[in-house]
This record gives sequence, C-alpha cells and structure tokens, in this order.
Amino acid sequence: MSTESVSIYPIPSRLQDGPEVPFIGPNIEAYRKAHAESVGPNADNWWAKMALETLHWDIPFHTVRSGSFEHGDVTWFPDGYLNASYNCVDRWAYRNPNKTAIIYEGDEPGQSVEISYGQLLREVSCVANVLKSWGVKQGDTVSIYLPMTWQAVAAFLACARIGAVHAVVFAGFSSESLRDRVNDCKSRVVITADEGRRGGKTIAIKQIVDNALKACPEVEHVLVLRRTGNEVSWTEGRDKWWHEETAKVPNFCPPALLSAEHPLFILYTSGSTGKPKGIVHTTGGYLLNTALTLKYVFDVHENDRFGCMADMGWITGHSYIVYGPLANGVATIVFESTPVYPTPGRFWEVVDTHKLTHFYTAPTAVRLLRRHGEHWVEKADLSTLRVIGSVGEPINPEAWHWLNDYVGRRQAAIVDTFFQTETGTVVIAPFPGAIECKPGSATVPFFGMEAALLDPVTGKELEGNGVEGVLAFKRSWPSIARTVWQDHSRWLDVYLKPYPGYYFTGDGALRDKDGYIWIKGRVDDVINVSGHRLSTAEIESALILHDGVAEAAVIGASDELTGQSVHAFATLKPDFEYDSEASLVKELSVQVRKTIGPFAAPKKIYIVPDLPKTRSGKIMRRIMRKVVAGEGDQLGDLSTLADPSIVEVIKAKVAAAHC
Repeated sequence: MSTESVSIYPIPSRLQDGPEVPFIGPNIEAYRKAHAESVGPNADNWWAKMALETLHWDIPFHTVRSGSFEHGDVTWFPDGYLNASYNCVDRWAYRNPNKTAIIYEGDEPGQSVEISYGQLLREVSCVANVLKSWGVKQGDTVSIYLPMTWQAVAAFLACARIGAVHAVVFAGFSSESLRDRVNDCKSRVVITADEGRRGGKTIAIKQIVDNALKACPEVEHVLVLRRTGNEVSWTEGRDKWWHEETAKVPNFCPPALLSAEHPLFILYTSGSTGKPKGIVHTTGGYLLNTALTLKYVFDVHENDRFGCMADMGWITGHSYIVYGPLANGVATIVFESTPVYPTPGRFWEVVDTHKLTHFYTAPTAVRLLRRHGEHWVEKADLSTLRVIGSVGEPINPEAWHWLNDYVGRRQAAIVDTFFQTETGTVVIAPFPGAIECKPGSATVPFFGMEAALLDPVTGKELEGNGVEGVLAFKRSWPSIARTVWQDHSRWLDVYLKPYPGYYFTGDGALRDKDGYIWIKGRVDDVINVSGHRLSTAEIESALILHDGVAEAAVIGASDELTGQSVHAFATLKPDFEYDSEASLVKELSVQVRKTIGPFAAPKKIYIVPDLPKTRSGKIMRRIMRKVVAGEGDQLGDLSTLADPSIVEVIKAKVAAAHC
C-alpha cells in the first residue's frame, strides 16, 4: 500500500458545528500557525504562557528551560515549585467537590461507582498520611503493584503529594520481575491488594508480592487494599490493611512544595537484553505536557468523560488515565475488565452506560473486536463519543476504517497517537477539528515538537517531504524523560548518543508529500530486501486484507541472497475454514504480492494460534525475530507476555518449516 494513494478523510461536521468548539480548528493552517509559534524563536515565551495558564504554581518559575540533548542535562522550569497532587485534585475539589473525578468500572458489569474530587482528595490525603507515618520522605521510592481499581489512582497521587517517587509495576508481572524492580529502585514500601479480578478470573496479587519480597530485604511495610476479601497470607508487622491504616490518620495532608524537576515517577521498560530500564519523569514538565496533550490532541472540555482503556501500569495509563484527565479537572474511567468479558460488547456497553465522550485503546483490541463482528457495536448508543484514539502501535487502515465506520459512525474524530514511555506524552497525532486524517498516519507533531527524519547511516537530516529515515526530535520538550534511574550513562547511550543533538526514538518514519508522518515501526522492523525498504506494518496490513486473517506480525531475517527476507506470522479468525495450511500460505503470499508487489512476498509464512503479546496487547516482534534467527534460547525478559507458552509453539512451527 502506497501512502500516496491513501484518501484524506475530512473533519466530521460534528467537530465543526457541534456544541464543543475544537480548541485548535478550524483547519490545518490554524495548527501550523500555533505550531510555528511553539517551536520558533519565541518558543520559551509560548511554553511559559502555557505553563502559567495550565498549572497552579506555588512559586512561579523564571527559567523556562535549560540544558540540551548534546549534554544530557535537560531541565524545564527548574526554579519553579508546584505539586502534581494539588494540580490534579485539590484545585478541582475546592471548586466543585461533588464533580466526578473517577468512573470505576469493575470486572463484572454493574460493578461501577463514581468517585468525586472531594472523595478523591480525602482518600489521597489519608494514604499520604499513612506513608508519612511510616517514615516515607521526599525522594523515597514507593512500589505500587495494584489491580485496576480507583484506589490505585489515590496511591499514585498520595506519593506525588508528599514528594515520594512512585514506581508502578504492572500487576501482571511475575514475582521475579516485581522483585527486580523493587530492588532496583530500593523501595521500603510496597502498595498492593489481596487479589485482583479480570475477565471473570481471580488473580493472586498478594501471593505474587509475597513471593517477590522473599528477596527484597529493604521492604519494611506493605499496604494491602481489600479488593476481594478472600483470605490471603499475612506477615505480621510488615503487612497492613489499607482500610485500617487510613482510618487512623487525618483525611487531609498538606501538599509538599516540590521543584518542577523533582522526580514524579519511575516506569520500567524491558528490552531484549540487560535489566529493565527505570525511566524517570519529573513533576512540572511531565504534568504540563499530559495536561496539554489531553486538551488539544483529544479536544477535551471540562464536562467530558474520558475513557482510556489501557492499564495504569503502562505510560498510557499514567498519562491518560491519571495525570492528563485529572490535571484538566475532567472525569476519567478506570476499567478493570477486558474488552470481551462477559461478551465482546463490553467496551461499547461501558461507553453507553457512562456516556463517555472519548474512547482510547490499542489497535490490538480493535482487531480483536473486529473479529467478533459489528453487531456487538450496533447494539450500543455511542452518540456521546466525539473523539476516538488509538495507541501502542501504528493502526492498520482496516482497523481505522472499522473504528470510523462502526464505532464513531463517521461523526467522531479518529486520532492515531504516537508516543513512548520515554517521551512521556503524545508527540505526533492529528488535532480534532484541524487535521484531516489519512488512515494509518500519525500525521503531525504536537506543539513544541520538532520532528526530524535522519539518514540512518550519516545522521544527516532529510529535508522536505517525500522522504524516509530514522525518526528523531530536535530540542527538548517538557515531558521528555530525564534519565534512567541510577544509570544516566545508559540514558545517554541508548537515546542521545546515536545521533548527537537529537533524541533518537528507535523508529523509522516517512514524511509524505503532504507533510504527514507515517510511523514505520522500530528501525529494525524496516526490512531491506534486495534494496527495497519494506515496512513491516505495510506487509501486515496486506495480510490482514485476507478474509481469514485475524492478526499478523512480520519480521525481517538475515538472508544470504537478498540481505534480509520477510517472515510472517498469522493468526486466523475463529470460524474460518480452509483446505490445507499449504494452500492457505500460498493464498497469503499472493495477497501480499497483489497488494504491495512481488518483492514484498514473505519467504516464510507461519500459521500460529496466537502471537506473543504483552498483557497490554503489544506484539513482541523481537521474540519472533530471535526465534527465526536461531536464538530461541536468548529471548531475554519474557515476564511481560500474556501467554508465555505461545513461544514454544512458535519455536516448533519455525523449526518444522526449516526442516
């Protein structure tokens, strides 16, 4: 599929004539004018204005930014002081204590409750006071291993309130992975729950924590939320019930006065080798960008109800369940269940029940629901939806069209967002009301973002449109991470040294004739076959066009003849019938040839029952790449996988194909 042949979809009339006037509109020229101001010679004045208008500062800053990528010493608003918890809770609670802050949707339908800003302030204060009574001070780390409950938000903000640095670990990680993260950040306190609930199943949260803490000698206290009420193991003196401890302390805790550069949180990312990287984000810059991106990328207004369906254990949840919505004073949903429990209509029932104005999820979830058919969507009233977002990987055009046609009913804006744990917030996305979309394109940089495409060999910036290279960013922005926890040299080596003067995303991208940016996947996911640079996402989209294919993942492998060759893994729709695997593989190869060209035809196609994915739904292509390369015994950290057993199935499939 050529990007030049993709149709541009006009802005829905609802976003031009509706009751909520888009913040950026009415067209791309309005965006270009605002963006030019945010990156021009007076950019610091623009950022100062945004910061003072958007956040409450206890001590206003005088310096907007200092440092550079060259030296790895970036700071934003370094002489300003504020508190993230105050900005997300107090200022709204004082204005309207009964306004909904959190919509908690439990695992079972009907298990929902709305938490007001007033309630949230009291709960945050109580947890903060418990932490203080245990000797937690500014700069101390607190590890959080909680299921998707509204109290998890309170735990985040309680840490932020007293200047503790929260290190949230996704509550699907193994005890070994939790152990490694707790030890790396040297937490003395862990916040967890007795059990979790997800998709009708009970998850032994406390048991996982207990196993991890056998090798975490520095942990002194464990605060346990009662989620299910079932009996769990208990260590006297160390373990304390949330409800009992919070009943002992006052329900107001004064927010600490914190530097804008004070660390707000650590979030670990795992790689193919080495220990996980603890990415560090700071208070002022991160909070500002989460607030601004939520407001402008999603066009959020004060009475909106924002529905991010991610897990709080990942950066999307940090930024667009917790900090972004609450910094704007709007209602945010905490969704505990899965898209298909108890039926594939669950997402749409939630939108209908809670009258959500925004819906934000991953392409993986969209493809899953598309498999189950449109009738589940058509049952629900989705008329409140104004903006639908996609996150996690480039959305394939088929999924984009399905969202647009069936979920948004061609009346909602579709925003395909690109960002990373390290960028903190969205860095490329369309703006509702201003940017016409091309399905599959992340479109344009956010304010203050100076995107650059670099020649991967020379590092020279590629000017103009119609170019393809490595995606990088010039100059810093407020929410860029500052370092890797206790390992600044690793931060420099991975992100700032590959292309001096730039932040290196690790992704390839194309800027088309209209200036729209297309994310092509990780640099090592761009396959060079006999001089043809092929995007894995493009080949995957071609495979998904086949009636029988549910999902596809494509990787490149070393090839003596062509340099690299294409290897594809495909899963099938549940009711799809076919004569033989060999005939189906041939059909799929023809499909790619027809859609892209003979040079893109995969050398090998493997039909598999599932793809290796993290619990958040991200496809782990590095695993397939290593298996195909004969490095199946060097797979690195597999603790993020939803179903580790699928790795052995893939190994067997690849081995059989090479016999």
